[in-house]
Amino acid sequence: MASYRHSFALCAYKESEFLEQCLLSLLGQTVASRIYISTSTPNEHIRRIADKYGIEVFVNTGIKGITGDWNFAVSKADTEYVTIAHQDDCYEAEYAEKVIAAMDRHKKPIIAFSEYYEIRNGKKELSNSLLKIKRIMNSPFKLFPGSRFVRNRILSVGNPICCPAVTFCRKGCKDFAFDPDMKVACDWEAWVRLAQNNGDFVYISDPLMGHRIYEGSTTTEMITNGIRYEEELMIYKKYWPEAVARFLVKKYSAAYSSNDVSK
Repeated sequence: MASYRHSFALCAYKESEFLEQCLLSLLGQTVASRIYISTSTPNEHIRRIADKYGIEVFVNTGIKGITGDWNFAVSKADTEYVTIAHQDDCYEAEYAEKVIAAMDRHKKPIIAFSEYYEIRNGKKELSNSLLKIKRIMNSPFKLFPGSRFVRNRILSVGNPICCPAVTFCRKGCKDFAFDPDMKVACDWEAWVRLAQNNGDFVYISDPLMGHRIYEGSTTTEMITNGIRYEEELMIYKKYWPEAVARFLVKKYSAAYSSNDVSK
């Protein structure tokens, strides 16, 4: 039996037309990882693709929702590092290799994360105003990976870390779980908590994965119905007085237009 250091926990939901494409990007990595599918909506579509490539499927029968599904997916990992792969996204062939190498250069990694590009209408978009801002925000992580002060200052003004680009060091994230009460800003809230830990946020400036933007995605839906605004306001209030928090969240909400596929 192969011994792996890294796992891809591929979260599948309902019948995504992009699931197989995502899986193929994981199977095409330059370094082999353990790959499995985690789902709370088992169906023939998921089973057919899993069987086609010999991928194990775990069914979440416990707490549902985004955070429940992510926590369940991570719980099935038995490797040193684990990435929650989102079914609509794609990973560059060197993602796992570069993430593992970056983690290994640090004594106490908490998470590692790369830059990303967007996929719109099937095409790569390597740069736009939102991506440029996020890359500027992430740049201090390169110089100060272990500084709690620096990462809290970054996270106090927004969330530049793309969730599907993140790999968790299970030892550095011991006893961590996503907040089951969060629906959209669950990743930002998670980084805020993990930022208090002793250890490193390992940043890789290469865009090693593609985040798909399309109508009907969970992110787009939650932006539309206002859930994201309320959750992000709550996070800002962890760092700022309420008046400042409300000002910042209104400014930050302008970035939501990046999820408009018509752009």
